[in-house]
Amino acid sequence: MNENKIQGHIIRPFSPAIGKYKIPQNTIDVLNDFIDQILKDEKKIEDNYYGNQLAGEIKFELKLSNDFINQNLYQLLKDYVFNFVKSTTRKELKTFEIISSWAVCQFESDYNPVHWHNGHISGVMYTKIPKDFGSSYKKDNWNGNIAFLQGATQFTSTGAFRAKPEIGDLYLFPSNMMHTVYPFFSNEERRSISFNAFLDEETVKI
Repeated sequence: MNENKIQGHIIRPFSPAIGKYKIPQNTIDVLNDFIDQILKDEKKIEDNYYGNQLAGEIKFELKLSNDFINQNLYQLLKDYVFNFVKSTTRKELKTFEIISSWAVCQFESDYNPVHWHNGHISGVMYTKIPKDFGSSYKKDNWNGNIAFLQGATQFTSTGAFRAKPEIGDLYLFPSNMMHTVYPFFSNEERRSISFNAFLDEETVKI
């Protein structure tokens, strides 16, 4: 991908950076078509079930095969991660190795507790979002949001950054950054694709 065509910006709500980007519509379509085909087949759901490896209280968490990743995601994600690393560290990425990727098909009351990932860098992209996450008793409605956590909230600083996802959003973040996903109340699906990756030691060295 031409670096000039990459749309995104860096978010620094606290010391570690978070990258927010937009993935192309054709990638969203390919991902949704692939996951939809799995969800139509109980055997495929069983064969690709990945929930035992993950923290979420979610019924449908499905592992993506290496072949699918290499054909449809690897180069795209490498380009975004290259941009993220260069923008935040001024280093040129040499090695990008995806070690796992999976789909999270989240429905009403499903949630992801506070957790972190393996690897050096992780990401989550959104391919389906409910029209409405449901009402809240609170002034600030965080239903269906993702929250990134770091340190503690103090005077002039915050320990949490919350984001309401939209279709096509891609967030990149250090794998050891804790985060959580709030439940929501809707009969529609909230679908995301996550990945973990290793980078070369020269890039991640402080």
